[in-house]
Amino acid sequence: MQSMHLVLGAALLSWQAAVPAAHAMGQQSVSTSPPALTLERAVAMAMAANPSLRAATRAVGIADGAVLQAGARPNPELSVSTEGTERRTRTETAQLSQVLELGGKRAARVAVARQERGAALAQVAVRRAELRADVVAAYLDALTAQERQALALAAVDLAHRATLVTGRRVAAGKLSPVEETRSAVAEAGARLDLEQARADLALSRRRLAALWGATAPFTQALDEPDAALLRLPPWDDLQARLEDAPQLRAAHAALDGHAARAQLERTRRVPDVTLSVGAQRERDAGRSQGVLGVAVPLPLFDRNQGNLLAALRRTDQARDELEAERLRLRAALADAYERAQLAAAQQDALRERIVPAAQGAYDAAVTGFELGKFAFTDVLDAQRTLFQARTQALRALADRYRALAELQRLVPTRPADADADYHEGALR
Repeated sequence: MQSMHLVLGAALLSWQAAVPAAHAMGQQSVSTSPPALTLERAVAMAMAANPSLRAATRAVGIADGAVLQAGARPNPELSVSTEGTERRTRTETAQLSQVLELGGKRAARVAVARQERGAALAQVAVRRAELRADVVAAYLDALTAQERQALALAAVDLAHRATLVTGRRVAAGKLSPVEETRSAVAEAGARLDLEQARADLALSRRRLAALWGATAPFTQALDEPDAALLRLPPWDDLQARLEDAPQLRAAHAALDGHAARAQLERTRRVPDVTLSVGAQRERDAGRSQGVLGVAVPLPLFDRNQGNLLAALRRTDQARDELEAERLRLRAALADAYERAQLAAAQQDALRERIVPAAQGAYDAAVTGFELGKFAFTDVLDAQRTLFQARTQALRALADRYRALAELQRLVPTRPADADADYHEGALR
């Protein structure tokens, strides 16, 4: 009885310290184990090496070239012509022509190119916000899988110790061999759960590493983020920051770009003037004379009315899309906020009431089993209930993490530039 008491007591202590027990496996090689990977470090690695973010930043360099080209003036045109084939009688003319853009076309082109550059910058901000939220979600998924593996390790350890105790009591003739079979089946099930937890952890680590371009999962442990990440901001603050969301800034930039293109189409209704200056030489008369010319298109049929109408309708479309994006973000924000509140309430209830109650029932079942008042099936039932409560607590924590990550995707808690000292000059 004394040995059985010691074994079950050790099993109970190992369960109560489930997470520390999972980390204790590496205590013998602490000096050689790599440091834990923090959330901020994972975000920094993704910001520095994510291929899709690099591709988004290339668009800014492309827009820089468009701005440079938009400011260029039309090239002059040199023409040389000859009338006649006889050298002594032919007339030769050399002429230089220059198109003069009227109506503010050049300034309008530059404005369009700059708006496109602003749209490219807005898309980079959107991609950075999305990438940060993706890293936060993937990191917290991996952290949840790590905690689930620790829970599974504790369950295997507890089931194994219970199997040993049951075997000893069966050998002593105090329990039926059926109880030993049940105990072995429970241990086998716990080991299967452990293998599944390990596979889930490896998969979540691989998904996280893919965000910074790695093809193999990392080996470092994950640290629980700062408690501030789990703090749900007030609803009024989130609504106030919604207009600064990167998605809305990108929609505003698209609207401004279409408005600038409509203005460019207006300027194209004004015809350009072509000035020509040159000289003409008549060989048979032996004289030369100057040539001056002015060419002005007559806007009788094509006044660019179709392109202007299309540009105005695209501007209206962009304005409607901006309003639709605002409504979508508000609905998504409200949905994520409600899910975060629900997950937080579930987590609090599980942590404060349900898990302690399940732990108390399990302790009572173990004590009764030691005193011979309860069957081992009662211990297994209490153990199963406790594991289910712990699993529900992990699931609620994961749901809370995901909802908060979605809130960060919609309304970042800090500017997108703050993660890696991003500025426009870095993209040149």
